[in-house]
Order: sequence, then structure tokens, then C-alpha cells
Amino acid sequence: MIDELIHTFEATVRFMEQSVDDLSDEEMVEQPSGVPNHATWTLGHIIFSCQGMATELGAAPWLPDDWESVFGYGSTPRSEEQQYPKKAQLQTLLADATTRLCHTVRSLNASVLRRPLSDEDFPTMGHLLLQVVVAHTAFHAGQLAVWRRAIGKESVAVFV
Repeated sequence: MIDELIHTFEATVRFMEQSVDDLSDEEMVEQPSGVPNHATWTLGHIIFSCQGMATELGAAPWLPDDWESVFGYGSTPRSEEQQYPKKAQLQTLLADATTRLCHTVRSLNASVLRRPLSDEDFPTMGHLLLQVVVAHTAFHAGQLAVWRRAIGKESVAVFV
């Protein structure tokens, strides 16, 4: 189950990487009407989410403290490019976050996955892991695909 989870996560991240490869830093923060989550925010949010899940599983945090206010749950994407890391830095950080999270997940044993949580939607750590690593990442990959079309770009890959 861990191998399948990691495989799916890595495939989703590859799709996201392909979705921004042809974009400039300026295009990365475009906010077309009705699609406010631009590519820069989306990648930053996934990077931050990787850290969040990894730290839930015992890894040490690695991102600057201000990432939560810029990319965390409830943050608001802005169109000002200078507020954000450049695309190249985000690509490096996404690769690093993917590696860190996958390493952390690979080191888990079954008892960690069965650990109970106090959330009725995610009663165990295994439930939360699947939600964050697979469903949450895929949700934002889909948003990124819609966002690309909204800024006039063609789809870059078949996701499924």
C-alpha cells in the first residue's frame, strides 16, 4: 500500500511539474477570473503540505516559518510576483519536499498507519496520509490544469 501511495503521489507531482515547465515567473502568478489559485501558490501550497504531513509523521520541519502564512490553509494567493519564490526555486523545493515526504513515508511501519486520530473524517494516520498525499495533491493538480486553460495554455499531459 505504501508503494502504491508513493507511486501515485510522485506521478501527480510529475504532472504538476510538467504543468509549469513552459511558464515564465510572470505567468506563474496570473489570476484569471474565477481561478485565483495560481501556479506559484499551488506549488508552494503542496510543498508546505508535504512538510506538514512529514512532520505529522515525525520528520523535522525544513521550510521557513513564514511559509504557513503565504502558502498554508486559508492563505490568499496574490498576483504580486515579488511576494513569492521564483519558479526555479519552487521547482527545486517541490523536488526536495517530494523526496523528504516519500522517504518519511517509506520508513513507516504498520502501527503508525493504524494510530488513531481524534478526527472522525480521518480516524487513523493511514486515512490522513491517503487524504493529504494522494487526494489533496491530486485536487490541486486538477486546479492547476484548469488554471492553465484559464490563462490560455493547452493541457500538457494526461493525468490519468
